[in-house]
Amino acid sequence: MKSSTEFCMAVSSALAEHKNEENRIPMEKYMKNQFPFYGIKAPEQKKILAPILKEFKDITEEERLKTAIQLFLQPMRECHYAALALLEKGIKKAPEESIATYKKLLMTKPWWDTVDRIAAHLCGGYFQRYPEKLRSYTEEWRASDHLWLRRSSLLHQLKYKGNTDVELLFETIGKLKQEHEFFIEKAIGWALREYSKTDAEAVIRFLNEIEVRPLSRREGLKWVRNKHPELLPS
Repeated sequence: MKSSTEFCMAVSSALAEHKNEENRIPMEKYMKNQFPFYGIKAPEQKKILAPILKEFKDITEEERLKTAIQLFLQPMRECHYAALALLEKGIKKAPEESIATYKKLLMTKPWWDTVDRIAAHLCGGYFQRYPEKLRSYTEEWRASDHLWLRRSSLLHQLKYKGNTDVELLFETIGKLKQEHEFFIEKAIGWALREYSKTDAEAVIRFLNEIEVRPLSRREGLKWVRNKHPELLPS
């Protein structure tokens, strides 16, 4: 059986072989110099990782979670992306204890690029598999002192469309609506914008009834304004 250590070594070695100094500087600059990069853009990362993910397709779920944590301890950002790619392969098989790993990764070297994938894809998939846990974790994380857990609590249902627990979404926005924090304001707007594609009138009513930060309102109504301006008051 393939181990987490073997996977980490294979990924680190393959990425190091393809480092690109020309790409590195702009990639690091784009991420506000939060992390060092090998300089490998997303399409090439996918090509490099494909054969490794195939080789390790039978990894146990326990090893999958352990591997992700090990990769997040590596300094290079592409290793963190590789960890998420590995976890995404196991979304439909995620064991109940996966949420503890997702939470740990949300708090490990956090920035929007990894947090949003974890929140919308991994946590989103997890709560579809274990729907009875959605409310309790959303309530816990939205009350956290950790910025990125609060942002995550807004994004769990981002791709749920008609299956969205609208009461929980609006309630969570209500708890966080007055934070003077860009990443929270933006997440509120993003969550509202996505849900407006399913029920624009519900989002409009909500924003007529509650005061949110200007950025959140602007982002939340962007899709409606572009696609169905007739629904908005003139």
